[in-house]
Amino acid sequence: MPRAIISPSVLASDFGQLTAECKRMIKGGAEWLHMGNHFVPNITMGAPILACVSKGVPGIFMDCHMMVAQPEKWVDDIADAGGSLYCFHIEAASDPIALIDAIHARKMKAGVAISPDTPSSAITDEIAHAADMLLVMTVYPGRGGQKFLDRCVPKVAELRARFPEKDIEVDGGVGPKTIDVCAEAGSNVIVAGTAIFNAPEPEKVIALLKETVDTAQAKRAAQS
Repeated sequence: MPRAIISPSVLASDFGQLTAECKRMIKGGAEWLHMGNHFVPNITMGAPILACVSKGVPGIFMDCHMMVAQPEKWVDDIADAGGSLYCFHIEAASDPIALIDAIHARKMKAGVAISPDTPSSAITDEIAHAADMLLVMTVYPGRGGQKFLDRCVPKVAELRARFPEKDIEVDGGVGPKTIDVCAEAGSNVIVAGTAIFNAPEPEKVIALLKETVDTAQAKRAAQS
């Protein structure tokens, strides 16, 4: 079973203290930092900002979620900025396999994301086996603070049944109140923004999310 990984979404951080915020999350137990890069309709974190974070936090694992049109155009920029994982949306990719190959050629892991209205079947066996991670959006791409969409959870379970050893990430409205259903469905990589960054003790939230995933995985292993 893939291990539990918590990836706080820096879109919920204080951008004026971005490097310090990333260090705070790592100190609190986070292994990855989720960088939501969406250029339309809102410009957030482009490659120059990622490069600054990479320089300020050596060794950081930047989980770059590219909510962009023509995702193939940004692979080199994100790689040069220190990106560790490049996750693109299947809806925006004209040739997913070629894009995954290009990402791997730049020594990054490749992720494939689906939006709330996209079925899990859009991720074919060929695409999933080529990718390193699959991402199920549990809100619509574009802005933080949206309400968790329960109807997206069955897609996590469908992908976990098809790909038992693959990293499967959930992103959007995830926190202590919604982690149970995500973990039970089979997600092992958890993105959480405001639930972590706005918590008085973020390390406790990170520990809770990770423990919930570990418990669900142990239960699944016992039943197999």
